[in-house]
Formats: sequence, structure tokens, C-alpha cells
Amino acid sequence: MLLGQEFTETHYTEEGLPVTLRPNYTEHCYYHGHVFGHSDSWVALSTCSGIRGLIVLNTNDSYYIEPNQGLDSLHHTIYHTEHLAIKGGTCGHGHQTGYPGLFSSLIKPLHQRVRRNTWGTTKYMELYIVADSALYRRQNRDLGKTKQRIMEIANYVDKFYRALNIRVPLIGLEVWTDRDQCIVNEEPNATLWSFLQWRQKLKSRRKHDNAQLLTGVIFKGTTIGMAPLEGMCSHENSGGINVDHSELPIGAAATMAHEIGHNFGMSHDNEGCCVEATPEQGGCVMAAATGHPFPRVFSRCSKRDLDSYFQKGGGMCLFNMPNMKDLVGGRRCGNGFVEEGEECDCGEPEECTNTCCHASNCTLKEDAQCAHGVCCEDCKLKQAGTMCRGPAGACDLPEYCTGASPYCPSNVYLLDGSPCQYGRAYCYNGMCLTHEQQCLQLWGYGARPAHDACFEDVNAAGNAFGNCGKDGQGNYMKCDKSDAKCGKIQCHSAAKKPKGTNAVSIDTTIRTDGMEVKCRGTYVYTTQDGQGDLPDPGLVMTGTKCGDGKVCRDRRCQNASFTELEACIARCHGHGVCNSNRNCHCERGWAPPFCEKPGLGGSVDSGPVQYDSEKEVPDQKVRNGHLNPAFHLKVVGSSGKSNNSKKVSVNPRLPWSLVSVASLCHVFPALSLKLPET
Repeated sequence: MLLGQEFTETHYTEEGLPVTLRPNYTEHCYYHGHVFGHSDSWVALSTCSGIRGLIVLNTNDSYYIEPNQGLDSLHHTIYHTEHLAIKGGTCGHGHQTGYPGLFSSLIKPLHQRVRRNTWGTTKYMELYIVADSALYRRQNRDLGKTKQRIMEIANYVDKFYRALNIRVPLIGLEVWTDRDQCIVNEEPNATLWSFLQWRQKLKSRRKHDNAQLLTGVIFKGTTIGMAPLEGMCSHENSGGINVDHSELPIGAAATMAHEIGHNFGMSHDNEGCCVEATPEQGGCVMAAATGHPFPRVFSRCSKRDLDSYFQKGGGMCLFNMPNMKDLVGGRRCGNGFVEEGEECDCGEPEECTNTCCHASNCTLKEDAQCAHGVCCEDCKLKQAGTMCRGPAGACDLPEYCTGASPYCPSNVYLLDGSPCQYGRAYCYNGMCLTHEQQCLQLWGYGARPAHDACFEDVNAAGNAFGNCGKDGQGNYMKCDKSDAKCGKIQCHSAAKKPKGTNAVSIDTTIRTDGMEVKCRGTYVYTTQDGQGDLPDPGLVMTGTKCGDGKVCRDRRCQNASFTELEACIARCHGHGVCNSNRNCHCERGWAPPFCEKPGLGGSVDSGPVQYDSEKEVPDQKVRNGHLNPAFHLKVVGSSGKSNNSKKVSVNPRLPWSLVSVASLCHVFPALSLKLPET
């Protein structure tokens, strides 16, 4: 498991005052690994208080081990996972079979010049986990026990996402020991929105990418989790809620991985998606319902949704490598992370395949300049100006190798509020969101937004077919006229029905300006009575322009303050745009930082730009916050492969091991790992 450089733990006094600690963990007790002799195996274990965790030999054969209750810490029970009793449940989005969860390919990049290599680059999602007071009470008000459970869950979530080349460092945990800091009740809609509003305040005191609530409250119906789709990295929607519904932490971890998947734009798996595991083997993480046993793999459809989300500019906050404290327990050569005092780290000697690094002492080999990073190729630093991260979508900006570092500069994109789509939309969290694109994705070719009167008339109803979302009691809310374009999307289309097997059209005819106008909305049926999707896939997306200087936020059309953008643009002398660090990104012919002197373009954040000198380069401009396709003419060199991932083998050198093929296991030092034979 990974902990962030500034990892914090927060709890509350009896007077309700927060107490935040920065613990210095010295014991290494959370492991990822594999089993020798089983190439497809993986292991996620905690040895903090005895051994507890999951041992997967292959898709068909996996085991769970935990200490025996009431006995000393040397006695353990190991179960075949098919014998685990994990309560079934569903995601609060309902089962949107075949429906692209909030349309994971909703925004096709209008001018996508370089397809971003999303799989070759390790991404980092800095996670903050909160346990509510009900969960704390269920742990017998034992703060240490509650924190340990949170960390075990985080260890599993990190392991799940390693398969997608995403690491999930735990940046902080919080236990509401006194009382809940937001509304937490049996109504999941109210709980989710209240938690997300609380998270906005958390952002001001604790930087993170995503926050998840673990609750001991049982929600209405069968819902065990909810999260906004495509909410990752956004100020308003990057988070979710999860019921800790199983005695084993792996149950809550599977739910949390599922809800984070929705934040990543993954929809529920439809029929035929999950070929990686049968229902008897646990199925896939993004199944609409979980049960027995737990899921642990992502389907090909989930991977497709994730790739689409990244390609259109989603998840901008994940491409920057955070400061790592390292694996819990301190710095160590061989853990796969380059730490202070190391030139490289390719893992244990027996697993290292890096030709540039000495695995035994984490130093570079003779004549090697580097060993890791996309700006490192054949042990040499790539030429300054080599593009190392292409722009994804209309609101992203490229980054270039510096020639001095093996790593690509931190990811930057157009500052929120920058115009895109030729002035018809604003950039928001690195994406360009419009009503037009949502209608095209919903209805297909030829679709377009309906007359404004459709939004105003239909969304004033406050029912399942026309609304501005739900209130804290789960009731549909009417849209005020000023907020109508942030409610249910209304389109014109000649198609018979919207896309998605669960989606049906809601057609309404109104009279405006003396003529009849047909309004076409959508409704997505769910499998749960009274448990509609959240957010409704037919709702206008957060960040969509709803008027001059206004965007949809919290289901209302709100003024968007662009004062930071205006101040930044003024410094760019009319020759550049502003990036997310509030620095000028200069067009070709002008030099950073302020685009007032001749130069190649780019910014102080992007690395030096390089063009193809053999070809004539037309003078391209940056207009409406939109880079023309010819602005970047050639990728110089090819992207290197990052070697940040690793496997920690479960082997005799660990301070513990398992023996016995029976249901009762004991732990002895310096013995070899043995598992039950099938």
C-alpha cells in the first residue's frame, strides 16, 4: 500500500474539535505480491494484527485468511472464497445495461491530434477515506481498529486498480468519532450529495483527488454504494459513498472500487462484457449487483470506458506523480519506487527486467543516464522538446521532455472558463461540455438541442421525466426557469429511441412562438423501485455552459467567476492561453512566461516545444481557447515506457509464512508459503 508524503489521520474530540495527526509509520504490514509457481496469482495481505487478506492463485482458485477470533494471533483460518458469506447488494445507479454510464464516450475530442497512451503511463489517484460515526460505533469505538480497517480496504482498492496501471495512494483518513460532519441517513441520494458538499470544504484543508465515505448505515432497498459518473478530479463530484456491508474488508473494498469506477466513467457491465470471470468466480467489478463471491477484475468494457474517458480529457489530476512516503514502513531498495538516495528502483533482483538499473543497490548501470520515465529511452534521456504527453480533447495542453529529467512535466490543461467549441462552451476540469454533444451521444447522428422552451416547460414538471435532480428526501425537484438548461437534456432527433437498451424516449409537444415544437427527453429504467440513477444519465452534465458566464453546477445555472482567467489572460499579451497553473501557454512564435518575446511557444510548465524544421510551419493561432490541429506539427521521438509498477513476491524472506493444508493455519517465522491443494 502507498501512503502520500503528507499522509494525515483525523478524528474528533468529545467537543467536536478535529484532531489531525501526521503519523510516522515504522511497521511495514501491508503487502501486494504473488505466489511463486503461479504466474497468474496475486496477493493482498495485512500482517498488522495477525495475517488477514486475499490469496488468488488464478481465476478459479482463491483463498481468504484471517486470525481466529478469540484465539491468539498465531491461529488463523483460511477459507476458499466461494465459502465466504458476503452480503449482496447493488449500486444506486440502477442497472443501466448497455447504457454508457453518463456516456463514457460523451465528449468526442473535436480536435484530437495525438492519441494519448493512457495504458503505458502510470496514473495516481490520491484517495481520502472517511469513516462515519455509525461505522466507528460498529468497531466498538476502537479508533485503532477503525483506522486499520480503512487501511486494509485502501490496500485492496490499490491492488484492484494496479491492473489498470492506476495506483491509489492513501493521502488521508478521517474517523467521525464524535458525530457525523454531514447528513448520513438511509436515503443514499441525500447522503451522497451531503458528503460531496462536505468534501468541497475538505479540499481547502487537505489536497486530494477523490474522497470516499465508508458508512455503517444501511441504505434503503439493496443499495450499497453511489457515486457521480465521470466525477473524477472535479471539485463538486469526485467522490462516493459505500456501505461497509461485510465482516471482511474485501467486501467494502470491492464496492469502493466499483464506485470509483463510476467516477472514472465506467458504466455497469452489460451482457457479454465480463468474460474475464464467471458469476461463480465473482464476476467483474462493474457488475450492477455484487454477491457471492466478491468481484476482483475489470471487464474489457470497463477498460474501454476508462480509455474513452481519458482520451476526451477526463481525469486530468491523475497524470502527476505525487510525493510518495513509499510503501508503509520506510524507504527500501527493491520496492519499485525511486526514493531519496536512489538513482533507480526496478524491484527485487529476481524480478527486475530493467536493463539500466542495478537491482541490488538501486544505482544506474555504467553509462546509463536514466532507468525510468517516458522521457527515458534505451537508458538515455530523450531530446528536449520531445512530446511526452499529447493533448487529450479540446481543453488539454501538451507536455514535452525537458532533456534534464526522465519524467514528463506535470500535466496541465486550459484553465476553467477558457472558451472552447468556438465559444459555445467553457473548459471545465479539462473537458469541453456542450448540450450539442450530449444530444449527439444520446440520440446519434443529426441530433441537436431542442428549443429553450422545451427545457423550460418540461423541466418545470418536477417528475421523473422533467426535473432538476432530487432533493434530500429523494423527491424530484422542479427547475426554475433560470435553471432549466441544467435539468433533463431536451433534444431534437429523428431516431426512434435514444441509445441504450434501458433508455426510452419521453416525447412532449409544446407551443411556442405560434408553432408546435417537439421535445425529446430520455428516461432510463432501473431495476430498483424508487432507486433512480444518480446522477440521472439524462441530466445535463456539470460544467455545461447554460448562459453567458454561467455553467451548470449543483443542478443550477450559476454564475461562473472567471476573474482568475481574465487576470491571467491579461498577462499573456494576446499571444497565448492560460493553463491550470494560471501560467501563460504561448502560441508558436512567442516565448513563455508572458508571450511578449519571440520564441517557440509553450509554457514554463510544459517543457520546451520543438517543431519539425524541415517543413514549413504556418503561423497558427490559439483562438477561443482552442488549439488548432496544426499547432503541434510533429512528435519528436517516441514515448518511453514507465517502469513504476512492481510485484512483491510472497517468499521465505518475509517474517511470516503459512503452513498446513487444513482450515486452521499457524504462522511461524522463516518457513515457506504453502496453500491448500485443490
